[in-house]
Amino acid sequence: MDNLQGFSRTGYCGDLRESDAGKTVGVCGWVQRRRNLGSLLFIDLRDRTGIVQIACDDSTPRELFDKANSVRPEYCIAASGTVRERSSKNKDIPTGDIEIELKDIRILGKAETPPFEIVENCKTDETQRLKYRYLDLRRPDLQRNILMRDKISHITRNYFHENGFVEIETPILMRSTPEGARDFLVPSRIHKGGFYALPQSPQLYKQLSMVAGFDRYIQLARCFRDEDSRADRQPEFTQIDMEMSFVEVEDVLKIGEGFISTVFKEALGVDIPLPLPRLTYADSMNRYGTDKPDTRYAMELIDFTDTVKGCGFSVFEDAVAAGGTVRGINAKDAVKTLSRKEIDKLTDMVKGSGAKGLAWIRMTPDGVACSFSKFLNEGALDAILEKAGAEEGDVILIVADKRASIALSCAGALRSTVASKLGIVGEGFNLLWITEFPFFDWDDENGQWVAMHHPFTAPMDECLPYLESDKGNVRAKCYDLVLNGIELASGSIRITDPELQSRIFTLLGLSDEEAQEKFGYLLNAFRFGPPPHGGMGLGLDRLVMQMLGADSLRDVIAFPKLKDATEAMTECPSPVDKEQLDILGISVTE
Repeated sequence: MDNLQGFSRTGYCGDLRESDAGKTVGVCGWVQRRRNLGSLLFIDLRDRTGIVQIACDDSTPRELFDKANSVRPEYCIAASGTVRERSSKNKDIPTGDIEIELKDIRILGKAETPPFEIVENCKTDETQRLKYRYLDLRRPDLQRNILMRDKISHITRNYFHENGFVEIETPILMRSTPEGARDFLVPSRIHKGGFYALPQSPQLYKQLSMVAGFDRYIQLARCFRDEDSRADRQPEFTQIDMEMSFVEVEDVLKIGEGFISTVFKEALGVDIPLPLPRLTYADSMNRYGTDKPDTRYAMELIDFTDTVKGCGFSVFEDAVAAGGTVRGINAKDAVKTLSRKEIDKLTDMVKGSGAKGLAWIRMTPDGVACSFSKFLNEGALDAILEKAGAEEGDVILIVADKRASIALSCAGALRSTVASKLGIVGEGFNLLWITEFPFFDWDDENGQWVAMHHPFTAPMDECLPYLESDKGNVRAKCYDLVLNGIELASGSIRITDPELQSRIFTLLGLSDEEAQEKFGYLLNAFRFGPPPHGGMGLGLDRLVMQMLGADSLRDVIAFPKLKDATEAMTECPSPVDKEQLDILGISVTE
């Protein structure tokens, strides 16, 4: 094996151009492929910037030619030589006009045959690729993703620093606090029976930073949540975390919009029109059936509640009588795509989401086919079709439930699924703010009101008089940023009035003793002149995923976990020695 003594790396493979012709250069990287054409030998050398061709011919010393001929794919080599114009140019790569006439080659690391080909859009099973993630990360498409993530991180820090924010690191080992998801716990060796928690977010520490007088805080914070993984969720993730003092909602949204505009412009060259559109939570649910709507297509929900009163169909009438709602969508020109078989699949989907079933109307060329027409009074079907603006070729899908929240969420899921089936989801980046979230959320399982967000979120001022009397209508100074149907950021203005905070804890069923035990350090800090403050956390992984159009967070995280929260490469989580457990005073039960 060779070494680099006496070798000088002058630059990167992908940066060389025709203007470098005649220069002596040194490059390092991995062999993409080797082609021996008898008297000609070519090596495609790859590093993180791209590929350059290295050439040997009759003028190359035989020993050097043979050494170059011995390399195989994924060998790590260094090569030097003179840049020259290629006789046969390759317009598919930026370096396709030139090649390096080989003068020296060093074999720095030999490679076995890789378990999969190191190429873009590799079709090998993801689990296999994640087992050899260090090889998977050599693929140019993944490397571009990681490099874009680095660029976005750099833009982020620059933007916030230019706007007066101070980067402050908060603890990774912290006290366990209830924040909605399960904590990852870390046992203490010194304090047996005591546990640290990994932060779900730096929420309390960033609020304490405001009390400390750092009126603008920023951190690219590592966060951990012990919850089931999905395409846009990982057990560990990075959050662009910010907090500001002496602000109200408008101030925080302005900073957030400035960041979004800056990062899209500098990273992708995309102009994001400001100000961003806004919807209240109530409007978003009524129009789209979700608090994170994808607005790249229309097909808003239709409210049939008043239309179907007295229609004769008991499913609709019972839902309305119980104070529920009847909602649906008009899938335009969908009659060919949404066959009876496809509608059966949609019915199973809404049942899985809590609905009792799915009513449908298909406007076929042969006439109107309706799943519930035999139950309708005279004129009721015409009224429904008129409300829906139905035309030949359309399919009307309707859900009803005694609980409006179920009908709305099922109709929203229908909207999203049908849009994908019809291929009507547009291109581009549609961002909007969702504001005025409910402060309380009813927990069916426990039969009590809980905080929809964290308990330090401030209620809207006009809702203070009926905090106790009308919890369902209390709105919060809370906001989410949504990008193409994905929640990108969430934040709020915080409570800093100790009396109001105590009042909220009482309404959430926390006694003074429990509140002091769980949040005493924050409550004590609020005895010493806390400034009004608010902020938000924006998911860096989700932002990069959306900006690149990636299918999964695993495509933009260097070493991600699988869906079952394991890491195929290191095979963690894994058992530990009994000796380690004994030191911690822990025993594992089956």
